[in-house]
Amino acid sequence: MSRLTRRAFMGTAAAAAASTGLRPSIVTAAPSPADRTLKLGLASYSTRKFTLDQTLGMAKTLGVTSMTFKDVHIPRTDTPEATHALRAKIVAAGITIMGGGTITLPNDAAEIRKNFEYAKAAGFPLIFTSPDPAALDTIEKMAKEYDIKVAIHNHGPEDKWWPRPQDAYAAVKSRDSRLGLCIDVGHTLRTGTDPVAACRECKERLYDMHVKDLAVKTDRDSQVAVGRGLIDFPALFRALLEIGYQGQVGLEYEIHEDDPLPGMIESLAYERGVLAALRNT
Repeated sequence: MSRLTRRAFMGTAAAAAASTGLRPSIVTAAPSPADRTLKLGLASYSTRKFTLDQTLGMAKTLGVTSMTFKDVHIPRTDTPEATHALRAKIVAAGITIMGGGTITLPNDAAEIRKNFEYAKAAGFPLIFTSPDPAALDTIEKMAKEYDIKVAIHNHGPEDKWWPRPQDAYAAVKSRDSRLGLCIDVGHTLRTGTDPVAACRECKERLYDMHVKDLAVKTDRDSQVAVGRGLIDFPALFRALLEIGYQGQVGLEYEIHEDDPLPGMIESLAYERGVLAALRNT
């Protein structure tokens, strides 16, 4: 296992084909059996410039069957009936809805309830949030009432409340088990925190994950396709397997927003290669 490095997987045929511009239909293949060990999915923020129908088409090309959704695709301003219709469309496309967000939750009980009602209508078992710390008592109460998990999303050095996963973990570890974390590995790295160590340290409350890669560990604008940057994904995936992580490993591909598909194909091909290698090592 000590010889397993990030660069060992960059030669996968799918990643190479994606990086040279081949059509997505050429590089798409049935997911590896290793995909069953971790839920490799997609955060729909990756396709924020595209409609829900276009997003579901990309998910089919990518071969993903689990997703979390941004409100650009399931609007929070819709009626419950319209939200139910979008939910049915997603399920009919073969996608398991893993959650939604990021939703900023202020210290306002009425606003918090409104967002829990939205999550209920959308079929979210989990919402990832950036909550006002003063709102946690109300959030905890409503998480119990609606039986919906709430995962605090860390946003790096600029985040005055939750820069690191450990900051969120300290706030929820003694609360109801429905309160937990959505670890963003890119933002975690930018704080000087090891994402692998953070996952192990916060494992009891790790419910969701956003994955991306950075070429410069302190620069949020240095994002690259997964496997081309500094994050040690073999070590990360090994840790997730060892702690029995059950949530989604959601690709949040924030660059090339007008044409994200080639980079998403390469990123998921790399992730699948890592999992396959880990399984066979």
